[in-house]
Amino acid sequence: MKTIKILSACLLLLPLASCTQMQYKGDAVTEQKVEALLSKMTLEEKIGQMNQISSYGNIEDMSGLIKKGEIGSILNEVDPVRVNALQRVAVEESRLGIPLLMARDVIHGFKTIFPIPLGQAASFDPQVAEDGARIAAIEASSVGVRWTFAPMIDISRDPRWGRIAESCGEDTYLSSVMGAAMVKGFQGDSLNSPTSIAACAKHFVGYGASEGGRDYNSTFISERSLRNVYFPPFEAAAKAGVATFMTSFNDNDGVPSTGNNFILREVLRNEWGFDGLVVTDWNSAREMIAHGIVADDKEAAAQAVNAGVDMEMVSYTFVKYLPEQIKAGKVKEAVIDEAVRNILRVKFRLGLFDNPYVDEKRPSVMYDESHLAAAKRAAEESAILLKNDKEVLPLKENIRSIAIIGPMADAPHDQLGTWIFDGEKSHTKTPLTAAREMYGNKLQIIYEQGLAYSRDKNTAGISKAVSAAQRADVVVAFVGEESILSGEAHCLADLNLQGAQSELIAALAKIGKPLITVVMAGRQLTIGKEAEASDAVLYSFHPGTMGGPAIVDLLFGKSVPSGKTPVTFLKTVGQVPLYYAHNNSGRPASSHFKPLDQVPLEASQTSEGSSSSYMDVGVAPLYPFGYGLSYTTFKFGKPQLSSKELSGKDVLTVTFDLENTGKYEGTEVAQLYVQDKVASVTRPVKELKRFTRVTLKPGEKKNVSFELPISELAFWNLDKVKTVEPGDFGLWVGPDSQTGEEVFFKVVD
Repeated sequence: MKTIKILSACLLLLPLASCTQMQYKGDAVTEQKVEALLSKMTLEEKIGQMNQISSYGNIEDMSGLIKKGEIGSILNEVDPVRVNALQRVAVEESRLGIPLLMARDVIHGFKTIFPIPLGQAASFDPQVAEDGARIAAIEASSVGVRWTFAPMIDISRDPRWGRIAESCGEDTYLSSVMGAAMVKGFQGDSLNSPTSIAACAKHFVGYGASEGGRDYNSTFISERSLRNVYFPPFEAAAKAGVATFMTSFNDNDGVPSTGNNFILREVLRNEWGFDGLVVTDWNSAREMIAHGIVADDKEAAAQAVNAGVDMEMVSYTFVKYLPEQIKAGKVKEAVIDEAVRNILRVKFRLGLFDNPYVDEKRPSVMYDESHLAAAKRAAEESAILLKNDKEVLPLKENIRSIAIIGPMADAPHDQLGTWIFDGEKSHTKTPLTAAREMYGNKLQIIYEQGLAYSRDKNTAGISKAVSAAQRADVVVAFVGEESILSGEAHCLADLNLQGAQSELIAALAKIGKPLITVVMAGRQLTIGKEAEASDAVLYSFHPGTMGGPAIVDLLFGKSVPSGKTPVTFLKTVGQVPLYYAHNNSGRPASSHFKPLDQVPLEASQTSEGSSSSYMDVGVAPLYPFGYGLSYTTFKFGKPQLSSKELSGKDVLTVTFDLENTGKYEGTEVAQLYVQDKVASVTRPVKELKRFTRVTLKPGEKKNVSFELPISELAFWNLDKVKTVEPGDFGLWVGPDSQTGEEVFFKVVD
C-alpha cells in the first residue's frame, strides 16, 4: 500500500508567501527607475499614463494622442503589425518613450480555448488552471497582448448571474487555489518573460453576490462576510504576485467599488501591501454618476483616484478632468504620483522598456499540438458524471450503432463558451465530429439534431430525432445552452433547459433505449426532470476547443470521469441561494422531508415540524457541492488525526486509506472539510480546507495524508479580529461535501 502526502505547498497554504511571486515587491532597481522617470514627467504625461482606451480603426489619430503622452494602455488590439506601429510611436516618438501596455480579455484561452473557468474549477486540479492560463499567455503574447483581465475570482452562489461561468464557483478555498494557479500560469516564472502577461484579479469585490442574480446590481455584504468569504481569493491572488486588480461594477452597502477607499486603500494597499496597478472596469468611473454617488464626470474622476484607482478604462474622466480637479484642490498631485508609480512599476516588471515589440516573423504558436492536448485533458477532467444507472457508461464494445441527438452535438461556436473574442469555431472539435472521426468506421453513427439550437421551440424535428434513436442501440442526447446565454449581462430568471429541449429528452426516454444525456452549459441548470428520465448524465460546462474528443473518450471509456461539482446544483431556481457552506439556523432543516401532497388537510401549523426548509422541495440540492461519480468505486477509510488536541501554532496531519473497489482505473478527488462547532459568531456547517486528486488502479489502496495548519482555521470574529478561537471542531474526509465519517479535535489556548 502506497502513501500519498499532500504537502503544505504555496497554492494550498495561502497565508504563506515565501514561494509566491512576491519577489517583485521592493525591487530597489525597479523603484529607482520608476522614480527617475516620474521626476521627468509633466502633470499631463502622468495623467496620460492613467488613461486606457479601446483601439479603433484610425491608427493616425491614436498615434497623435500617444505622441503627446495621453495614452498609457490600449485595449483590444491583436494585430501584431498595428501593435508594433503604435508601440513604436510611444517608444520612439513620444517625449519620454514610455511603452504602451496592450490589454485584452483572455479569459479561458486565446485561440486554443479551454473549458470555461467554472469548468476548470470542476476539475479540482490547479494544474489544469495553470496550464490553461500559461497556454493562453503564450498565444496572446505572440501578437503583443501583455495584460489580461483574469482570473475572475468572485464567489458565485447564484446561478442566475450570467458571470458565474467566468468564476471558480461558490467556495472560497477552491476559488483561492484555482485563482492563484491561474495567476501563476498567466505570469509564468517571471513577468518580464516575453511569453508572460500580467494577470488581473477581478472583480474587487463582491460582484458575484449581485442582488437577484442581475448583473451590475447592488450587493449588501457585511465587512465580516467580506473578510471571511469574499476577500480570501483576492488576498491569495495578491500573495501569488498578481500584477493588477480590477474594481467591480457593483456598489456594496451604497459604495461603488470604483470609489471605495476601504477596499482599495485600507485593505488592498495597507493590509495586503499590494503595489501593483488598479484599473476600473469598463466605464465604471463614469457609472458612479448613475449610482448616484457623484454628480458629474469631474467628481467621478476625483472620487475614483482618491479612493485608490490608478488607471481608468475607456471613460476618459481622468484625462479630461483631473488637471482642473488638482488645480481646485480636490485631488492632490501626490495621489497622481502614486498612481503613476504603480503603472510604471508594472510596465518595468513586464520588461516593456527593454522589449516593447512583437516578433512579427515568429512562427505561429496558435493551436500547437501540445496546447490542444492540454485543452483536451482539461475538458476530460472537468466533465462531471452525475448519474450512471445500470452502468450504462462507458459504452460497451459490442454496440453496433449510436444515435447522436440534440442541438449541442455539433455547435462549434457555442461549445467554446462565453468570453472568447479570439476563439475560432473552425478549429472546434465537436462531439459529432469527434465521434465520426474516432468511431465512424467501427459502428453506425446516426445523427439528428431534433432542435436547431438550444432555444428552439419548434418541435417539428423531435419526431425525426425519435425515429433516428429507434434505429440505434444507444442514444446520446446533447443539450444545454448556447454560449450567449451566459457571461456578462446574460442573466436568467429561469434555469430550466431552454426551448423544447425538455420535450426532446422526454420523447427520447419513451422509446426504451439506453439514454445518455450530455449537458454543455455555462452554469448549473435545473435538470432534475431530465436527469430522472435519463439512464446517465454527463455534465460538461462549456468545454472549449477540444470538448468533442474529450467527451467521446469519456463516453467510450478511454477516459474515466473525475470532475466534481464546483457549485451546488439546485432542484429549482426557487432554492437560490443554496450553497454547502451555509450557517445553521436555530431550527436547522430536517432530513425527514414530506412531499407537499402528503401533508394532511387542515393540519395544524406546526404538525410538519418547524424547520428551515421548503414545503414543496425540501432543502436538499439536486447534487451537492463536490459531487461527481466515476466508472469505478472508491472506499474511504476513517480519517486518523495526528492529535486530538492542538494549539494555534500546530499543524494537524490527517491520514486515511483510499481504495479503488471497482473495475476501472480512476481518479478520486478526496476532500477535507472542517466545522468550528462553537464560536463567537455563527460559523459554516462545513468548510473545504484541502483537496487532492488520487489515481488508483482496480484493487489498489493508498494512504493519503493532508497537512492542515491550525492557523488556517482563523476567521474574523465578533470583534472583527482574525483569530483561531479555541474549542471543538468536526472534520470529514470524503468524495463530496455531504459524505464522510465525522471525527473530532480540539483547539486549545
